[in-house]
Amino acid sequence: MQISRDAIRRPAQQPVALLLLTLLSLALVALPFLNFAPNRLVAGEPLMGWQINRFGLLLLPLVTLWLLLWRPPGRVTLIVALLTAQLMLAAIIWLSGHQATLLSQQGSRLARTSFASGLWCSGALILLLITDQVRQLTPHRLAQLLLNLQVWLLPLLLLFSGQLADLSLLKEYANRHAVFDAALSRHLTLLAGTVLPALMIALPLGVMLFQRPGWQGSVFGVLNVIQTVPSVALFGLLIAPLAGLAQHFPWLGDWGISGIGMAPALIALVLYALLPLVRSVVVGLQQVPHEVRESARGTGMSGWQQFIAVDVPLALPVWLAGLRVVVVQTLGMAVVAALIGAGGFGAIIFQGLLSSALDLVLLGVIPVIALAVVIDALFRLLISLLERKDD
Repeated sequence: MQISRDAIRRPAQQPVALLLLTLLSLALVALPFLNFAPNRLVAGEPLMGWQINRFGLLLLPLVTLWLLLWRPPGRVTLIVALLTAQLMLAAIIWLSGHQATLLSQQGSRLARTSFASGLWCSGALILLLITDQVRQLTPHRLAQLLLNLQVWLLPLLLLFSGQLADLSLLKEYANRHAVFDAALSRHLTLLAGTVLPALMIALPLGVMLFQRPGWQGSVFGVLNVIQTVPSVALFGLLIAPLAGLAQHFPWLGDWGISGIGMAPALIALVLYALLPLVRSVVVGLQQVPHEVRESARGTGMSGWQQFIAVDVPLALPVWLAGLRVVVVQTLGMAVVAALIGAGGFGAIIFQGLLSSALDLVLLGVIPVIALAVVIDALFRLLISLLERKDD
């Protein structure tokens, strides 16, 4: 009797996993898995899970995860649960591509098979479940980051092997790969054109504010006002003065500076990047221990030598954290910059919205999210390595 009571209590040891598995089971049963349309202009018909060929392959990992929930959350149990969840995620993605191939063979070349709410919800819930298992498996941030990144190895293998080529999203990419490549290049140009000038302004400004604390209130007040202005409004405010400058000084137009395009987008994005960057520079220098500076000064270091050898290495993790925020923020705000002709993935997104083509919208949205996640992960990895080196 005591054993059965312990078994009943075990799921309570993992309440997050219990909730996620419950929602995952409901999503697979109650929500449509895929959507099939004869062409991209019609809404199409939803396909439930039991209508998908080989959908039963998902039962084994799902049942395994439920059984593991009743075991004590030891290391072996967590590893098995993590691997099972990864296989289930890959199986869901493979099933979508496999079913899309079957439907494309039965219908016309214009047919479209896209992800439905059940697949989106299931994928998100599995990723949350994996994150929870990784968190319990190790407390080290670097190990957690690497474990979360390796989850995408199998999905990427399926993508590059061509198993998903008949999905609507991949068909949109095949039809617009030149536009996609140009949008990627423009988006990265916006990112680099924002981060580099912002760093050149924020680093000396932050050092100056650290050395003169009395100026911080005024400068941060101005930067806060800029940060509170909506991005669309700031883009619009820059159109008139830049157009006027280009009209009075035609050589500015030869440099590409005008009321619309890259120039107002870059100016606005740089202004938005200044507050988090300057604040991170000031905070990073403030957290350098005073005793360390005194020791460096006692060894005969000059002010510049102390800044390079002491302040920069100790403040660098905080600076990188601020830069990480700016990069992710810029990737998102660059989408809105397409409204003033800056291009990038925002142009694809707005084109999809105007034509009511969801897959075209996703073709612009997913790369932005992927870039943000990858760059954020790289920054976290670098910060973790620096912190471990300091320890």
